[in-house]
Amino acid sequence: MAGFDHKDLLGMAQLSVEDIDLILDTAESLKEISERDVKKVPTLRGKSIINFFYEPSTRTRTSFEVAAKRLSADTLSLSASTSSIVKGETLVDTARNLQAMNPDLIVLRHSSTGAPHLLARVMEAGVINAGDGVNEHPTQALLDLYTIREKKGKINGLNVAIIGDIAHSRVARSNIIGLTKMGARVTVSGPPTMMPVEIESMGVNVEYDPRKAVEEKDVVMVLRIQLERQSKLLFPTLREYSRFFGLSQAVIERAKEDAIVMHPGPMNRGVEIESDVADGNRSVILDQVANGVAVRMSILYLLIGGARSDSVD
Repeated sequence: MAGFDHKDLLGMAQLSVEDIDLILDTAESLKEISERDVKKVPTLRGKSIINFFYEPSTRTRTSFEVAAKRLSADTLSLSASTSSIVKGETLVDTARNLQAMNPDLIVLRHSSTGAPHLLARVMEAGVINAGDGVNEHPTQALLDLYTIREKKGKINGLNVAIIGDIAHSRVARSNIIGLTKMGARVTVSGPPTMMPVEIESMGVNVEYDPRKAVEEKDVVMVLRIQLERQSKLLFPTLREYSRFFGLSQAVIERAKEDAIVMHPGPMNRGVEIESDVADGNRSVILDQVANGVAVRMSILYLLIGGARSDSVD
């Protein structure tokens, strides 16, 4: 697997089209491991990975743990509440102590924008950004790209709508970078109070009415309201938000007949998405979760196992 010349995965901006294609193609070859009776290969045997999550996580953290175990890597999971952070130790000092244990990779989720970049500068081990503040969530964007390609057969030329709290969503930022880089046309929609200033500079169209935003779209991606990242409530009530910006059957029917519905999770049913849409035949939300394991297996392999001559079989 030559051609992936990166020590870290910090954001979508660092990846070329060729890098993204390689990650997705590798994920496609690794996905069948999860469908075997024995869901394990020795590809990363002897490698060690630390999952360090300063914020709560279900899908991302579990997905990385499962991905590492299926490639036979040794894993250690830490949270801020069980580390010396609670005693006042800085992130850099914590990182240097972890580095002394000679891990191969650290997967970091942090509430501060730029934390994984800081870690990458001081560590010999590779660093994967599992979400930093309102900046990026690159592995979520990559699994979303994989799911879109799997379901639609391509990414280039597709029309994609992203609806919700665009300003506070690292998923939105990473997906916008990845989708536009891969040739998709992106429209963002949400309340004006949740739309970043000059968002058009990222190469997207803005349509504040979600009913218009989904028209003739191949993909509709819905985002959770990031209440924990808002200094004040940016809309009157959840009920009003759902009424004007929630994805209902009436709204999704304006999209193409074969349009797919995506959500990075966790979902607030009845707020940004109705249950009949989340569970409907257009939904690929659970496919995103399954594909997240394959994509993260691919990233782990390419960062610390790709130079090996071992077969992934």
